[in-house]
Amino acid sequence: MMRSGVGLFVLGLLCFCSSVFGQGAVEAQRGVLIFCDDPSVQKAVTSALHKFNDRLTTGYKLALFQILSASKAENGSDSVYSLEFTSRRSECPAEGSKPWTDCNYLPTGHRAPISCNATVHMTEKETDTKQVDCMIDNFIISERAPCLGCPEEIAANSEDLKVPLLASVSKFNTISNSTHLFTLHRIGHATRQVVAGFRYQLRFDMKKTTCAKAEHKDLNDLCLLDEENLELANCNATVDLAPWRFEQPEVQAECEAGPLPSVIRRRPPGWSPLRNLVPAPSTAPAKEQSSEEDTTSSKPSASPSMNNHPFHCPSNPWKQFKRVQPQMPAAPTDARAVPSPKPSVEGALSDTDLLS
Repeated sequence: MMRSGVGLFVLGLLCFCSSVFGQGAVEAQRGVLIFCDDPSVQKAVTSALHKFNDRLTTGYKLALFQILSASKAENGSDSVYSLEFTSRRSECPAEGSKPWTDCNYLPTGHRAPISCNATVHMTEKETDTKQVDCMIDNFIISERAPCLGCPEEIAANSEDLKVPLLASVSKFNTISNSTHLFTLHRIGHATRQVVAGFRYQLRFDMKKTTCAKAEHKDLNDLCLLDEENLELANCNATVDLAPWRFEQPEVQAECEAGPLPSVIRRRPPGWSPLRNLVPAPSTAPAKEQSSEEDTTSSKPSASPSMNNHPFHCPSNPWKQFKRVQPQMPAAPTDARAVPSPKPSVEGALSDTDLLS
């Protein structure tokens, strides 16, 4: 009888935990992807950068470069925005009063943009940045201590990405109209968030292989890149994973033909037999010039408003970045300067005049 009572107590406790904590997990999963060029997203990113710059005491303020992804969830009267974006150092000093929106990029800044993520709550009247993190010089500077529910960036060579990436590529191969299987090529960006399990946000592209779907159900070591008929596709995927439940990953993906618009990282080693296949560097001589345009993102098209990527992510650059190489001081020489003779001026006295 005692044993039966204990069992009922444990069962009741489990039901209570499921009803209380499970509801919060469901709320966390209600976020949906929205367009990166939506005015509300741009307003949220502006607030996040203002919040971050307010805490800087040295150096230069950050300015927006591109918005990589955005999702929106409802929490009562608040709209909760989860944002991933890149920034660059501006020419405005951190201690100055000038807002970053009135600044230009620092021309001598790094070529690679700075990764940031933020959580912003918005109502019709107020915008409140709850959290913003930016990685400056490989160190994450947080607006506050990292929380369990905040997305965190994952290195492209992390073993934690193997399952969600394989599931995403498999999803693409299942739903695509191609007659051949595609394999992972490059990883652009990856984050992980703790919800009712783990939620991965992935940006990657793939290449067509020689394996026809009619002959191969899944990718294997026989699937080589089809170099004669080169085809690429890129995806923005969300993968929900809970390994302890022994359930298949849930994948939602938006894909399109073509490579990633902005390649940040190469795929990690060990993913396929062609892991050593790296595009050969160009042998064309570089033009000598004092500045160079940023090549880490897609160049804006002739019409700046056109963006054919899923959810218009990443967004077009806020401003064009032209990096100027710092000028090196000229090397000193041993030649001594010889004073040039002063030009004669009519009416002026010379030394010989004074001696006479």
